[in-house]
Amino acid sequence: MSTLTSTAVTAAPSVATGRGRQLDDWRPEDPDFWQATGAPIARRNLWVSIFAEHVGFSVWSLWSVTVLFLGPAYGIDPAGKFLLTAVPAALGAVLRLPYTLAVARFGGRRWTIISALLLLVPTVPMTVLLEPGVSYTTLMVLACITGVGGGNFASSMANINLFYPARLKGRALGLNAGGGNLGVPAVQLVGLAVLATAGAAYPRLVPAVYLPLIVLAALAAARWLDTVPGARNEPGALREAARDPHTWVMSVLYIGTFGSFIGFGFAFGQVLQLQFAERFPTPVDAAWLTFLGPLVGSLIRPLGGHLADRLGGARVTFWNFVAMAAGAGAVLYAARERSFGLYLAGFLALFVFSGIGNGSTYKMIPAIFRARAADAVAAGLRDPEAAARWARRMTGALIGIAGAIGASGGVLVNIAFRQSFLGSGNADAAYLAFIGWYALCFAVTWVVYRRPGANRLVGV
Repeated sequence: MSTLTSTAVTAAPSVATGRGRQLDDWRPEDPDFWQATGAPIARRNLWVSIFAEHVGFSVWSLWSVTVLFLGPAYGIDPAGKFLLTAVPAALGAVLRLPYTLAVARFGGRRWTIISALLLLVPTVPMTVLLEPGVSYTTLMVLACITGVGGGNFASSMANINLFYPARLKGRALGLNAGGGNLGVPAVQLVGLAVLATAGAAYPRLVPAVYLPLIVLAALAAARWLDTVPGARNEPGALREAARDPHTWVMSVLYIGTFGSFIGFGFAFGQVLQLQFAERFPTPVDAAWLTFLGPLVGSLIRPLGGHLADRLGGARVTFWNFVAMAAGAGAVLYAARERSFGLYLAGFLALFVFSGIGNGSTYKMIPAIFRARAADAVAAGLRDPEAAARWARRMTGALIGIAGAIGASGGVLVNIAFRQSFLGSGNADAAYLAFIGWYALCFAVTWVVYRRPGANRLVGV
């Protein structure tokens, strides 16, 4: 396996040329080049990438709102609906690594076009087949293949990372990630609009809305995206990262942050209807609130990175998991006491802190390897240039692995809700499991990155 890097091309042309094709020259770390030529090209690619990734996230999240349309005529119990929201998360997690590698293999522009058009694979048949009488097996297949939208995040982040100088990567990747994450509340707002106008009898209208947007994303990529020269997958980087203990520590933490965000985003509408059936007798009643959690979680994500820059990623992550455990405890208490106001506040807090944690854990990853590289240089084990190169290599690999494993948290959240409702008719067991996981995460964060001692990594 390998990770994606780029090699600056300094061939004859002194400026980047090409519009919507292979760039001839790309030197973002050169201040003069960046000011004169690089910045406008990078911004153009960023905005097109955000749009394409946003559409991909919306398709990935289609079943978070589609299940609200599946009334008695479909003959699906709550456990079956939670499976329908679990399988897209599973495929999306699996596809993140190959989608990351595809950027170097096919080129950023070409792969963005391909990955956008792949979104038609689930949305076209959904538009045709979603009606009473369709088999549950068909619904499971349709739900699963919407997972292709989950892979778009990984390839989009890998591609945009190539366009920006190191000093600006954080902001660019934050905008790219946040714009993509907003696809979750966006598709739920589309579902709400369909429910409020056409009614619950027309679930096929939700994917139908995205058909022209998918085509537009592919056309925009073909017209305005470029491919950075020299991008390559470094042989062995993922394999080396997989043997590093920090990869698995950060993957556990990212399950707790991004896994919670995407899992709750998929399940929130169903849980509201089941937990407070008397308050939400129809899907449209639940849909009015379903989008709020993913919306605040998406908008707050950049704050996590900002706080990590100022206070330290491990410190923010530690206290963030403490807050998530408290939020899950509040949700559990509110569910038992039938307090809807506290329940909603607790769930929204979980979305807020999962968003902050998304930003802070991503900030920890490069800091871990910078600190280890600095230690290696101080000990005389590496020269500074080799240490910096190793840190960049391992950072890219760990982000790819943690991103894929973290997305699997969306599966775990939906399975936890399914098993809890099957076993006891309520979600109490699921909330207890979430509290336990967040407690594990803040304990691991303390032991590995916050505990005072000679082995503590400085600056993480």
